[in-house]
Amino acid sequence: MIKNYIKIAWRNLWKNKVFSAINFLGLAIGMTAVILIGIWVENELSFDRFHTNLDSLYKVYNRSAGVGDISVWDVTSGPLGKALEENYPEVANTARIYWSSERLFSFHDISIKATGNEVDDSFLNMFSFPLLQGNAENALDGENNIVITKTMAQKLFGKENPINKVIKIDNENNYKVTGVLKDLPANTEFDFDYLIPLKLSPTVMNNWGINTYYTYVQLKPNTEINDVNNKIKNLVPDNSEKYNWEIFLHPVSRLHLYSQFENGKVAGGRIDTVRLMIIIGILILGIACINFINLSTAQSSSRAREVGVRKIIGAGKYRLVSQFLCESLILTIMGGIAALAVAMISLPFFNRIIDSSLNIQYSNPLLWLGLLGTVLLTGLLAGLYPAFFLSSFPPIKNLKGSLSGSRKSFSARKVLVILQFSIGIILVIATSIIYRQINFTQHRNAGYNIDNLIQVDIEGDIKKNYDLIKNDLLRQNAVTSISKTGWDVTLNGSNGSGFQWEGMQQESINFTLYRTGGNFAKTMGLKIKEGRDIDLSEFPADSSSVMINTTAAEKMGFEDPIGQLIRDNDKTLKIVGVFEDFIIGSPYSEAKPMLIFGNQEHNYNMVIRLNPQNSTLENLKVLEQVFNNYNSAYPFVYHFVDQDYAQKFKDEQQIATLSSLFAGLSIFISCLGLFGLATYMTKNRAKEISIRKVLGANSIIIVQLLSKEFITLVVIAIFIAIPISWYTMDQWLMDFSYRINIEWKNFIGASLLVILIALITVSFQAIKAAITNPVKSLRSE
Repeated sequence: MIKNYIKIAWRNLWKNKVFSAINFLGLAIGMTAVILIGIWVENELSFDRFHTNLDSLYKVYNRSAGVGDISVWDVTSGPLGKALEENYPEVANTARIYWSSERLFSFHDISIKATGNEVDDSFLNMFSFPLLQGNAENALDGENNIVITKTMAQKLFGKENPINKVIKIDNENNYKVTGVLKDLPANTEFDFDYLIPLKLSPTVMNNWGINTYYTYVQLKPNTEINDVNNKIKNLVPDNSEKYNWEIFLHPVSRLHLYSQFENGKVAGGRIDTVRLMIIIGILILGIACINFINLSTAQSSSRAREVGVRKIIGAGKYRLVSQFLCESLILTIMGGIAALAVAMISLPFFNRIIDSSLNIQYSNPLLWLGLLGTVLLTGLLAGLYPAFFLSSFPPIKNLKGSLSGSRKSFSARKVLVILQFSIGIILVIATSIIYRQINFTQHRNAGYNIDNLIQVDIEGDIKKNYDLIKNDLLRQNAVTSISKTGWDVTLNGSNGSGFQWEGMQQESINFTLYRTGGNFAKTMGLKIKEGRDIDLSEFPADSSSVMINTTAAEKMGFEDPIGQLIRDNDKTLKIVGVFEDFIIGSPYSEAKPMLIFGNQEHNYNMVIRLNPQNSTLENLKVLEQVFNNYNSAYPFVYHFVDQDYAQKFKDEQQIATLSSLFAGLSIFISCLGLFGLATYMTKNRAKEISIRKVLGANSIIIVQLLSKEFITLVVIAIFIAIPISWYTMDQWLMDFSYRINIEWKNFIGASLLVILIALITVSFQAIKAAITNPVKSLRSE
């Protein structure tokens, strides 16, 4: 029986090659999109799932009520971890991690740079980063032990056994390799090539107000997280009257997807993009299924005689439904196989456009179960309605040939076409708005001159030769200004509160903190509104000076801020300058109050303004020569600030790229269906068209006649899509403090584009019919 079903189904599919090809192509493209989206979603959902203790691992966050909102940040103080471990029996273990730093590693005549972290020795016991060599229990016990990844070991030692080899870090300290880690997977929030033991200065170890570390906690089994959070929330103010922020634990399993906080509470994050992609995948597959349904039901009149004959000779409804389902399943299985092949071929291209390294896990049974489920589900979704629709025709009417498609079925087909195009238009409008939002933010005034600005890490001998390097570069006219700073100028490296000043209100303000060795405003191109730049060479007393931005001046309530004093513990700082706000964190957020301290110490970054009178290549050659002269052990490595700044748009750019890709696919699949319907309609109306031409209708009238119906459906889809897309994108934009207004040009542009594409699709068949000799059609009738 099944063999017979397959034989008849194949015969029917082969008989209607054009429509079978259109259905096959639509289903294959739809399932390819689902496979690619599925791989991406699976990767997003699997972040850090490989840790054995995942269910009991948490990251510590701070939460502080400020003026107007509640701030949340994840850097914590030095004593916090041990205090949690010693005072709360629910806490099994803690590990602190200092933020990443790039260092120079040397072994004999080989030197490489690698990025890693200082961590507590408990880190490897809490997290499941597998050691290929060494013992996680004691690999980081020694003060000068180091654990490196397999790739880093191969770079330094080749095929030699790295264990117990001694490598020099930053040309200063020797470390013994005590462990080799398996290279980190792509789906982890951590990113390091090496781990060394955390070294804390006594000042940081006992200071609850210096937030410098990420602290992770492992709770004991069967611990209720809400109870723990209630117990620990006042740990910081209990140990320091000056700081009133509370702490709470956030699950490591949610770090990747739920990292966005709003007014002190989790407000989504990456999970919103994951949900969006899942919805888009379902919609694209739905569009492909609609094509199959529409084309199958459109052929109802041509298959009516077949159904009638089979019913007369005894075929029941069950057999007819099975027969039609068999046809849809054959096409779907073929489409699924083609989709998998296309997904394999296109994955490198897909990885490039989303800047990722996804791969297909062929050994994962979930992949095959998911693919099989998708194929069966698609086959049923596409085939059920046509199967019941075609098998429900009365046999007598079928044999008389009086079945020409009921008004009801035709209306259903119209509704499905409208639904297809509504989805496609929504995606096109959404894509245009996302691109406008990104473009709007990229062109937001950063508050400083981002061009010709580079950053260099202060490493090796740069610190002791800083003045020589600076003078040499200025003398050779390769740069116009240099400043040393605490850290990268595109990152929000530190926050702090607890500052006091005369006239201060009750509310504590959480400031973005920064420090500089001088010439910061000049080098960055900041606009000084009042006062002056910090300059430690001309004004040594500037080590107790501070600059504030306009937002800080406003929130602190200063009408005349220059000369005002700010108390920070036992230190008094004097405001010497007010600069206009500049973007140091997210370009989508409003400016935060900011303090910049004058400080010669603890500056790890150089900001250099290249001379625009020379070519960039000329300037960089001079810089490389000078840095090699004064810091010969290190390669000259620099970062352009504009490129670092562009990285801030990576997530939104990825959403825009994926949206545009899948919006294009949805429109293409919809147009495939439209092309199929137009082909079928043109074929059915060949006699009518020929008679109209014989009676004098020209080609334009014929094209209008055949195109009008479909374009009307597209226009109705536009009116349905506009309010839905407006509401959806308005909600999306609400997540951004700095955002665009939705404009009519987004809707008009997308609508005209889709109408044009639909018109081209339909006109191909209409023009073909219009220029066909009517005699040929009438003779065949």
